Amino acid sequence: MKRVLLFMAAVMLFNVSVRAQEVVNEGVDAVVEAAAVEADVAPQSSRFLPTSRRVDRNVDNVKFVFKGEVMLGLTASYGTLDVSDSDLMLLFDDINLNVRRTAVMPFVAYSYRDNRAVGLRFGYEFLQGDLGNIALDLGSGAELSFGLSDINLRNESYSWSAFHRNYIGLDRRGIIGAILETELLVKTGTTTFSMGSGESRDYSVSKNFAAKLNINPGVAVYVFPQVCVTVTVGIGGLTYNQIRQQDLYGVETGRRDHSALKFKLNIADIQIGVVAHLWNKKK
Repeated sequence: MKRVLLFMAAVMLFNVSVRAQEVVNEGVDAVVEAAAVEADVAPQSSRFLPTSRRVDRNVDNVKFVFKGEVMLGLTASYGTLDVSDSDLMLLFDDINLNVRRTAVMPFVAYSYRDNRAVGLRFGYEFLQGDLGNIALDLGSGAELSFGLSDINLRNESYSWSAFHRNYIGLDRRGIIGAILETELLVKTGTTTFSMGSGESRDYSVSKNFAAKLNINPGVAVYVFPQVCVTVTVGIGGLTYNQIRQQDLYGVETGRRDHSALKFKLNIADIQIGVVAHLWNKKK
């Protein structure tokens, strides 16, 4: 009789423990299900940075450049500066200065997806300046005056660059767009400087090398269905310059290496160009 009672007590304890375990499991399942439902209902903005999901700002809704387009562009500039004045700013006298600059930069690009393009650019630049005469006279009280004459500067350079462009349409018709260009540029050139006249004229030649990573934002406007005008301006980037100074006989007399990281608006680096968009024939 005693063994029967012990057996019945053991069975009752086992049933109670099983039931308790089932209750615990049901409670855990309910909590997990409630948490999943709350996660689905909760708004996406409830999570602060950093976020694992990309925020779509809908900047590509307006297509300014279509996938498959081939773009041919040209940027050219020509400018001169002539100064011939006997009284400039009341300090300089007998000024005879002439500067000429010519630059041509054709490029080709391909749009690998809507509003995205990669391309190659070639550049040629020629600069020549002649200073016939200039004199500085601060008056008899300052007892300081000097004059320069027969100075010539000539620079010829070539550049090659690869660039990537992002376009953002600014109007619904896709006529006006913003440009963000990233450019990797390599530039080589020669600068010749001479001073004096006759047999006493001195010459110096420098071999120039530059590597730049530029950021060029700008704007583009379609003036015809397949032709647009672009204006970009350099705001700086990472640059490396190397200058090797040589004399008239090719002997190296000096060298300068310089690298810098600068971000500033460069008004002298404004480029105005014309781009022809050749549409994909399959479209």
